[in-house]
Amino acid sequence: MDHLVLTVFAPDKAGQVEQIALCVAKHGGNWLESRMSGLAGQFVGIVRVEAPAEAHDELIKALQALASQGIQIQVIPGGGETPGRWKPIAMELVGNDRPGIVRDITRLLTEQGINLEQLVTDVSPAPMSGDPLFHAEAILAVPFDLPLETLQSSLETLADELMVELMLRSEEE
Repeated sequence: MDHLVLTVFAPDKAGQVEQIALCVAKHGGNWLESRMSGLAGQFVGIVRVEAPAEAHDELIKALQALASQGIQIQVIPGGGETPGRWKPIAMELVGNDRPGIVRDITRLLTEQGINLEQLVTDVSPAPMSGDPLFHAEAILAVPFDLPLETLQSSLETLADELMVELMLRSEEE
């Protein structure tokens, strides 16, 4: 069984995931993991499936044929799990919204060789004032040779500059 990574774009309506799942199953595939979300009337996702190598061409054609139903799928050959050179760290950030928060945080992470595995952000009214409040939750893949104290110190300095609260915790706890 070989892995494929699918990126999905479609109008947000009932039955989209079912159509994709039916197609994968019909071609002997197995749905392994996914991240999907509706946003601004659109449905987007990324899916990792495994399927017999001899079924890849037909599966890819069938997935791409879903375009007739408005489901756009790009298929990329994917490897299996990546070797564990990283330690997973959860990061949460909350602060008054302003342009550049994501840019500044990701710049610091990149400079430290940290991979951003997952990022969920939103802006909502603050409870008392109603001012826009930015909230981010992320899973970071931190190199084993980067001391957590170094990461914590760098992020705290940036959090002070951005005037946001930032919390880290090991995902292994």
